Amino acid sequence: MFDHPDDEGDQGRPATRAPRRTARRHEDRPFNCRHCGKAVAPQLYGAKHRNHCPHCLWSLHVDEATGDRRSGCGARMEPIAVWVRADGEWALIHRCTACATLRSNRVAADDNPWTMMSVAARALTRPPFPID
Repeated sequence: MFDHPDDEGDQGRPATRAPRRTARRHEDRPFNCRHCGKAVAPQLYGAKHRNHCPHCLWSLHVDEATGDRRSGCGARMEPIAVWVRADGEWALIHRCTACATLRSNRVAADDNPWTMMSVAARALTRPPFPID
């Protein structure tokens, strides 16, 4: 299997590689938001991985399960609502712009509070039914 002698294990057998981890990967690298273009630094407190831009609150459809980074979609996810979990913590609801998948994401300590309130108020300003 291996041609290079350094690739053999202690007993003359080929060395085996550790299986690739498919569990959560914690992302802590800076990036530029694909929606607003602003630079986004790693989250300093709260969750161990950042799942949305703290400026515009948009996200990317990269997870099948929270933090696994296994989705093949990769499209942008629009923040469409805010909800309050049973423990009182706020969370954002994101909808994928390509496949319409809905995801709930924890609010981060450095999220823009004005943008978050704008998302929360959107349902009041644009109801899904006519108001007479």
